[in-house]
Order: sequence, then structure tokens, then C-alpha cells
Amino acid sequence: MTMDEGRKHSPPYVSYKTFDSFMTKLQEPPLPTRIDRSYWGEMFSGSTGTQLMSAMRFLNLIDANTRPTPRLKLLVTDTSGEHRAALMRQVADEAYAFVLKGTMDTQNATYSELEDVFQNTYKMKSDVCRKCIKFFTEFSKDAGIPLSPHITKKRKIPKTNSGTKNTTKKNGIRTNENFVVPIKESRIPELLPWHQMLADKFPHFDPAWNDEIKKKWFEAYFELFKLNPHG
Repeated sequence: MTMDEGRKHSPPYVSYKTFDSFMTKLQEPPLPTRIDRSYWGEMFSGSTGTQLMSAMRFLNLIDANTRPTPRLKLLVTDTSGEHRAALMRQVADEAYAFVLKGTMDTQNATYSELEDVFQNTYKMKSDVCRKCIKFFTEFSKDAGIPLSPHITKKRKIPKTNSGTKNTTKKNGIRTNENFVVPIKESRIPELLPWHQMLADKFPHFDPAWNDEIKKKWFEAYFELFKLNPHG
């Protein structure tokens, strides 16, 4: 398999912790002549092992027959800090040439710019791209490759369907988890029974709520029926 053929596959997206622990395992002599499933099968699941082997091939640490390359042999035998970092830098310079030797300024670029480079070079889903970038940044750190703080400090903030502000909103009720749930605005005739007035003000159930809010809603709803002797 030529290097060009190897580059058709996506960059590593296996957990870097998994990769690093495997590299540590390989330091235990003797180094196997072939790194196949019979060697790693008891350490990793099939999917994780497959991702790991794909990463090893992309980084040119094993060949098409899963045999260790000379570079892998150097990495697992020479574990001294500075020399090992220099070897990893060589691996990164070759495998990630599309980033490190491209037109993007890796020391000042933003996360989105790096994301564009990965997406334009390897057409992949956004979640896979995120994992590829995470592996790249952690590998670069161990290799002593400086990257922009806009990249290394990037944190993905999960989106939610409910607010988390600590202040009580007008026309809303607060739960114990600081969620604000909107209530229905309506004109309530003064002659309605008090329990009917409460029912009219009770928020309508929204399937988009997260599980915690749904639980709070059902608990409050059942309490309302307990207060209503005719409910």
C-alpha cells in the first residue's frame, strides 16, 4: 500500500487515550512481528481495535499486513522524552502534512479554520471530524507541535432545549434544577373555582423538554390533581 492510498482513509478518530495506552503496551518486549487481532483482541473491542489499527496505518506505524514499520520500532524502543517527541513530530509532519504544511497558520488559526481543512481534505461527518481533530491536537501536544490557543482551548458546549438562567422569568415557574418553564398566558374569569384557576396556569407539556423537566412536570401535575377533589 502506498502512502497516497493510505491517505484515502480518514485520519485517526479513535480515543487518543486508547492509542497512547496501546503504544505503552507495545513497549513491553518482545514487539510482535504482526499486530493483528490475536494480539490486541483481549485488550479492545472489535470496533475500537479496528479504529486503532486504522490509526496506526494512517500514521505509517504498521504496513498493509499489520507488520510494524521501522518508525514504530523506534518509537517503542526509544522512549526518552525529547527523542520520542522528535520521532512523533516526524510522524505528524508526514501524516498531517495537509494541516502542518498547508496554507493555514496553525499557531493563530481558529477551531473552525482547522475544521474546514479537515472537512475539505476528507469528506466526513461533523462528529467524526470533531474526533479526528481531538486526536490530532493531543498527538501534536505529545509531539511538541505548537497549535493556536483558539484550537487547543476549544470546548464543545452541548445544546439543550431548556434555559438554565438563575433568574425567574416573567410568566414562568422555576424548578429545583433552575430550569424555567413557560406557563400559558390566559385570562381567567374570577368566578372559576380555585383549582380550575391553577389548572389553567399549569404549563402545557412540551416533548422537547429534557428528562429532568418532564419528571418535574409529571410530579407537579399529579400534585395538582390531589388538590382537586373533583379531578
